[in-house]
Amino acid sequence: MIISVASGKGGTGKTTVATSLALALAPDVDVTFLDCDVEEPNAHLFLNPALTGEQPVTTFVPEINEERCSLCRKCADICRFSALAAAGKKLLVFPELCHGCEGCLEVCPENAISAGSRSLGVIESGRIGKMHFHSGRLRIGEAMAPPLIRQVRKWENQSEITIIDAPPGTSCPVISAMKNSDFVLMVTEPTPFGLHDLRLAVEAVGMLGIDAGLVVNRADIGDDRVRRYAEDKKIPILLQIPFDREIAQSYSQGRTIVERYPDWADKFKGLYRDIMRIVMHKEHG
Repeated sequence: MIISVASGKGGTGKTTVATSLALALAPDVDVTFLDCDVEEPNAHLFLNPALTGEQPVTTFVPEINEERCSLCRKCADICRFSALAAAGKKLLVFPELCHGCEGCLEVCPENAISAGSRSLGVIESGRIGKMHFHSGRLRIGEAMAPPLIRQVRKWENQSEITIIDAPPGTSCPVISAMKNSDFVLMVTEPTPFGLHDLRLAVEAVGMLGIDAGLVVNRADIGDDRVRRYAEDKKIPILLQIPFDREIAQSYSQGRTIVERYPDWADKFKGLYRDIMRIVMHKEHG
């Protein structure tokens, strides 16, 4: 079971929900937690894993053998991201623009291109008790998050529960984090901004064809337009978290909801049971 926890915007409490769900389930079942919010990973602040290793992640960039290169421009013509360009009698490479498709390798008639690499970032791994933890951290200045997210997702385990903390928003990194999940748990808040970005998130999840449900955070503020929207779109609201000063204070101290209020562990276990019922119902028609 792979559950992606996502949000249309930052600041809704996505990581709070993801880490609380993981901690509530971990005493009873095997859990793997993947922090795929690689531009701003912060799940480790709440889970406090004992880190056991760090894996560098690189991506392909072309290296040019100038003695073999005939400046035929075929590599530059196939590159849709302008990572290669012929200038005078020299072929220029712009590594930061390369998307790693390796098309230039395939079309070069002179075998003048070989596989180089550039750093994308690292994956930190560890444990919280029995829970496995893996977190991607994008290199400062690197713009391409999806390849690193895909590497983090290689640690997912279908034989146990994998919880993915996805990036906020609806761009390519979010799609990479949610794709092929069994369920997407969207965290929102009952505000005009929350509703606007929830609509975008629902569209993205709909294109992927994944079942989804909502957690409404700070549920007792704002208005009821998020609830009306969820009802109209037939998206179940699986959990509502009240606006609570002590929860906010605990968050600022790096403590999850289930640590501040142990009785909420049962509510998060119930959330998981509801997710299972939805997924099983779809599988059995």
